[in-house]
This record gives sequence, structure tokens and C-alpha cells, in this order.
Amino acid sequence: MSEQSDRARQFMPFASLKGYYDMVRAQEKIIGAKKELSEYKASILSEKLNLVKKGIMIKIVYYKDDGYIKTEGMVSNIDHTMRTLTVIKEKIPFDDVYDISSEDIKIDEDR
Repeated sequence: MSEQSDRARQFMPFASLKGYYDMVRAQEKIIGAKKELSEYKASILSEKLNLVKKGIMIKIVYYKDDGYIKTEGMVSNIDHTMRTLTVIKEKIPFDDVYDISSEDIKIDEDR
């Protein structure tokens, strides 16, 4: 091998734990049926969604396929017309959101 290809190889990505990150993400999913929100919880969630802005960091629990997923990331888009929230690259319908929290969202839930 040439010196140039040896040099390029040292900068190639190395995944020492193949499959580990997929396994961790799978652990973040809670399998179960979709829960019906109480009227009170739905109104609190609606208020929180109205305060979400593009660029803030959030923690979100939402339903997808056969279970709930907990994730954390930056809001890359929020579309009130289409009723979707995009966290990084995951587009989440408002109707699938179970809980949302952020340092930027302050709501008194004990009223």
C-alpha cells in the first residue's frame, strides 16, 4: 500500500461496538398500546406544544408503531397547520405526542 492510502485509513470511521447503538435505541422504546390522554393532560400538552419553537432542545415521549419512544433533541421544525413536530429528522404528529419537556417550556401543571 502506498503511504497516502495508509494515511487516509487512519481517518476512516471506526465502529468498535457494531450494533451497540441500535441496541441502546431499541431499549428506549416501551412496547404497549397507545394510551388515551385525559382532558387535563391533553390541555397541558397543547399548551406545551404552543410554546415549542424551532431550535430549542426538548425531551419527548411519543407513540410510534407498537410502542412509546423517549428521545431528546433539537426541534428542527414545527408545523401547526400540519400538526407535526420535527425533532432532528424525526417527524412526529401532535396526536402521537404523550409528553414533552424542556428548559424553555415552563408550565404550571399543578393548577
